Amino acid sequence: MTISTPDQRTRRAAPELPPAERARMEQAFSVPRTRFLIGIPVAIVVLIWSAGGVGFDFIKLGEGGVNMGEFLSRLFPPDFTKIDVILALLLETLQMAIVGTVLGAVLSLLVAFAAASNIAPKWVYYPARWVMNIIRSIPDLVFALMFVSAVGLGPFAGILAMTLGSLGSIGKIFAEAMESVDPGPIVAMQAVGASTRQVIQYGVVPQAAPLLVSYTLLLFEGNVRGATILGLVGAGGIGLELTTAMRMYDYGHLSAIIICIIALVTAIDQGSALLRRKIT
Repeated sequence: MTISTPDQRTRRAAPELPPAERARMEQAFSVPRTRFLIGIPVAIVVLIWSAGGVGFDFIKLGEGGVNMGEFLSRLFPPDFTKIDVILALLLETLQMAIVGTVLGAVLSLLVAFAAASNIAPKWVYYPARWVMNIIRSIPDLVFALMFVSAVGLGPFAGILAMTLGSLGSIGKIFAEAMESVDPGPIVAMQAVGASTRQVIQYGVVPQAAPLLVSYTLLLFEGNVRGATILGLVGAGGIGLELTTAMRMYDYGHLSAIIICIIALVTAIDQGSALLRRKIT
């Protein structure tokens, strides 16, 4: 008498796949050849059309290389005689980015719940998406000018501009992160009668949390750079000092500001990368 093992019984019970289906499943990657071959010339034509429309010219870029080299040579040596002013404004820029990121992330998360198609009903989903599209289409400098006229010059206007600008950009990414979660737990919870709050709290947020944290760190990095730009219109930060140095042709001071900004952004980038490795 022959006794079959569990593995043998499993193999006998498993249905045989057709050769064509097995080949499709074993293939790691397939390229839609017709669409791919048609898409290449279309992409090239669009690229050439766009470059011609904006006057992109490699020859002119090469001719201007001498002027770029001359400009860069003026930045050396850097002048750190006003390092106390630079550090104080960098600290203000960092503080603006921290407050703007926290407020922007919280508001974006709330809006993302309404803009995720697997959570929100249609009558909530579409208005939330439209609001984010409108906000995302308006440059942050416009928001900064609006808030400067409302609350006056200073970092408070910059924080408000960053918060509102984050709502349009990072809110969309938060919503897409929630839409990309595994629907299995959500369907299972809905099948046993879980409420919408329970589905979000136990089925959506735990799966999307690593992406949400990663995108929030990315938002923080962007806000540090954005705070530098917002200072150009008087919304706080080091941007105004940067613009003043450029207008006064104070290249040594300008170089020192740029070096300090690079150091700050690099430190934030390394810290963010460390946090991302710990959460993923």
